[in-house]
Amino acid sequence: MLTIVKTKPVTMVSKPSTGGSASLTGSVPILKAVGWRRFLAFSGPAYLVSVGYMDPGNWATDIEGGARFGYQLLWVLVVSNLLAILLQTLAARLGIATGRDLAQSCRDHYPKGINLSLWLLCETAIAACDLAEVLGSAIALKLLFGIPVLWGVLITVFDALLILSLSRYGIRLLERVVLGMIAVIGLCILAQLILARPDLGAVAAGMVPRLSTESLYIAIAMLGATVMPHNLYLHSALVQTRAIGSSSDSKREASRYNLLDSATALTAALFVNVGILVLAGAVFYPSGVVVTGIEQAHELLTPLLGTTLAATLFAIALLASGQSSTFTGTLAGQIVMEGFLNLRMRPWLRQLLTRMVALVPAIAVIAVVGESGVFPLMIFSQVLLSLQLPFAIVPLVQFTSERTKMGVLVSPGWLKLLSWGTAALVIGLNLWLAAHVLSLGWLLAAGVPLCALLAYITFEPLFRRRPAAEVPLLPDVPATLQPEAAAYRTILLPLDHSEMDRIALGHALGLAKSHGARLILLHVEEGVASQVYGDQAETAEEREGTAYLHRIQERLAQEQVESVVIQAYSPKPADEIVRRAREFQVDLVVMGGHGHKGLKDILFGSTINAVRHHLSIPVLVIRKPGA
Repeated sequence: MLTIVKTKPVTMVSKPSTGGSASLTGSVPILKAVGWRRFLAFSGPAYLVSVGYMDPGNWATDIEGGARFGYQLLWVLVVSNLLAILLQTLAARLGIATGRDLAQSCRDHYPKGINLSLWLLCETAIAACDLAEVLGSAIALKLLFGIPVLWGVLITVFDALLILSLSRYGIRLLERVVLGMIAVIGLCILAQLILARPDLGAVAAGMVPRLSTESLYIAIAMLGATVMPHNLYLHSALVQTRAIGSSSDSKREASRYNLLDSATALTAALFVNVGILVLAGAVFYPSGVVVTGIEQAHELLTPLLGTTLAATLFAIALLASGQSSTFTGTLAGQIVMEGFLNLRMRPWLRQLLTRMVALVPAIAVIAVVGESGVFPLMIFSQVLLSLQLPFAIVPLVQFTSERTKMGVLVSPGWLKLLSWGTAALVIGLNLWLAAHVLSLGWLLAAGVPLCALLAYITFEPLFRRRPAAEVPLLPDVPATLQPEAAAYRTILLPLDHSEMDRIALGHALGLAKSHGARLILLHVEEGVASQVYGDQAETAEEREGTAYLHRIQERLAQEQVESVVIQAYSPKPADEIVRRAREFQVDLVVMGGHGHKGLKDILFGSTINAVRHHLSIPVLVIRKPGA
């Protein structure tokens, strides 16, 4: 009997055999849950995604909209939230049906140049979102502790890394911290609304759609702040974490529960955004106050409401808003980089680079025009998010409309119509804005190339002669394994699901056959889903990886080589390799090297050096010929 068990501390030993069957263990016991426990088993991804819907960028647009137009743009928030629920549900359906996130699906489908362009646009959106988080957190630090905004901007470099450091104690702790911050935001907004006592009749009238040239810019900013493009990539990846099975019924059920999960989480985010706009509309609009910054809004709350409590709650909620969205922004950045480019970067370095990109415009604006330029910059960052939206929405709608990709979860006719209508609405609003605010030079320099790219991805299916083939997530196991010279008896062989596995396997097999050695086959899952959910993760790559290890184990059994298979989950593969080497008291570690040097070592990690520095046994590094 050949078995593979996904586990942290437990392994299954495979004795040499010429036959047998595989027993693959599911990652999360969802199928055993019933009732509300079953719903809770599916819940989680949408709440992490919803954090991005209440970040400081939302605060800036909501305050500006409420102070300038009262409750007139309330309908924009509600419509944007409905669009967000629709699009996030489509993203979840894509992940459930295909086992691939939106970025991976784009890499499968489009040429390399198009994928590179889409990746750069998505990175721009992530940097714009992070810019709002930086400025919002810096303003909150000034309001609470009197720290100048420029110093607060620099402090955000370290607080971002502090939030990420919590992940080493487990994702559940980090989830609790994030959800706790969301609760703080909600309670603070609720308390301020009670103090403001808005006119409920006027609030209801704000649900009547109306839009003018003057309010268009803020409405577009609200749309970009609410429907964030990188959240679509994030949701399609995080949803792949439940062992739902491969049957049509199980996928349909998972889709229904994720729809409920998205609706619940995003409705909570809507409450926060509506609360901020209504607060600004109730306090500033009737007094004719023109709000030119979040700090001004904070200062005016006390005299207008007659209590300092409202201003304090405002600052606390703003700080919680900026901090809670840091982690999910980092995850989204990892997902788009892995999906579009098939590259993985250390989480702390990924966040540091993203934050440094956001710091440049923040510091430049503060240095040139002072702190008065912070508020307009925050609103402009949200307009940038809206401009990136079509480049995520169009591929998402296309992919979820193709039966060859989606199977039973393909969008029905009414959903296709609604989805394409949403895409047309977003594109139309962005074109309207561009025509009003951009000069002819900017339209020619930036607008024409972007419109050409959007036209390509929109009409590409009309000219496609054959379906695009999916790019294999993992290489196949070689048909034959060639023995190499050997000298050890207990060997640890880390596998990274790359072409180097074939070469390393050949060397390890030679060692094992020459001296009757036992092979310890180790693969460490370090993708985003595995970082978030550990051994509960079950993405398409993870499932294919399990089958990949099983095929290797079967091939080794045919060669009369005993093997132990371990599938571990850790953001630090080197630490896991060292731990397993000590646990099994191995004599030798055989590792495939990819030839990373210098900057690449910093970007992608130097696992081999970390292993050699912590083990006293020999480490055999096998490099690709010519590397």
